[in-house]
Amino acid sequence: METQVVKRRSLVNSDAMQRILAFGALIGLFIVFSLASPNFLQFDNITGILLATAVNGVLALGVTFIIITGGIDLSVGTVMTLSAVMTGICVTVWRLPVPLGVLAGMVTGVLAGIVNGILIARMKIPPFIATLGVLYVAKGLALVLSGLKPIYFNDTPLFNQVVMGSLVGALIPGFDIPNMVLIFFVAAIVASLILTKTVLGRYAFALGSNEEATRLSGVNVNAWKIGIYALGGLFSGLAGVLIAARLNSAQPALGQGYELDAIAAAVIGGTSLSGGEGTILGTVIGAFIISTLTNGLRIMSVPQEWQTVITGAIVILAVYLDILRRRQS
Repeated sequence: METQVVKRRSLVNSDAMQRILAFGALIGLFIVFSLASPNFLQFDNITGILLATAVNGVLALGVTFIIITGGIDLSVGTVMTLSAVMTGICVTVWRLPVPLGVLAGMVTGVLAGIVNGILIARMKIPPFIATLGVLYVAKGLALVLSGLKPIYFNDTPLFNQVVMGSLVGALIPGFDIPNMVLIFFVAAIVASLILTKTVLGRYAFALGSNEEATRLSGVNVNAWKIGIYALGGLFSGLAGVLIAARLNSAQPALGQGYELDAIAAAVIGGTSLSGGEGTILGTVIGAFIISTLTNGLRIMSVPQEWQTVITGAIVILAVYLDILRRRQS
């Protein structure tokens, strides 16, 4: 018993150290890029980083739950796009009220998550293959439903204003931080409460730590796994609504590739690809690292292909550090 307590304390300390290191890396990036370019710390550029983090961060919140269970979801990017398209169709084609359009987009994400969960939990298809298949299905449906054309929200300015308006700017003149950033932080708080204070969060960790033991203890593993993938889909749907409002359009060809940034954010923030470990705070820090790195390299005129190389190298390093941390634990 005493040995188990010591191991648990060691694991908690290593998780905390992972978050501290990630936060230190984020501060280091800000220092390096601010010294390299005087434009980096300008308010407009910081706002751009916050906006980029909001979309990727919301996706990463859902991915965090799934990776903690020991799974993976490659479909979050195209499900985000499909959700944006459904929102666009409801608001501009069917002329439904904006709240119903937003709800339709988020429900689309939930349904996609349920499909993923059923394929994985009930049909026993490996998560990589199941979500890869849903990735292509969602991509195709987005193109078909939109007629291969972007759907613009020019006739519904309220939709853009709710997300891209600035409640902070109205209260504090000069600080026009878009509401989209506030929505991301609220979503992160809700996700953290779900992960740490609810049965779903506890079972997510249990599934990732030892699924068979969880099953033998009487837990309906399949049902909870479907629920967790549905929750991941909900965050994808929310991300679809946010990116549609930011662009003032639903772009059916957009989305593929976002899943890699979302997974990278979770892994950099300390979520273990082996399952059983992860925090929402770490994921938020990881999302900021990804967007700050991308923005800083762009300001320094680093070619796009080299930005991708550097991001990939950082993800590999984060996974390797996670392996070392697990060995020590």
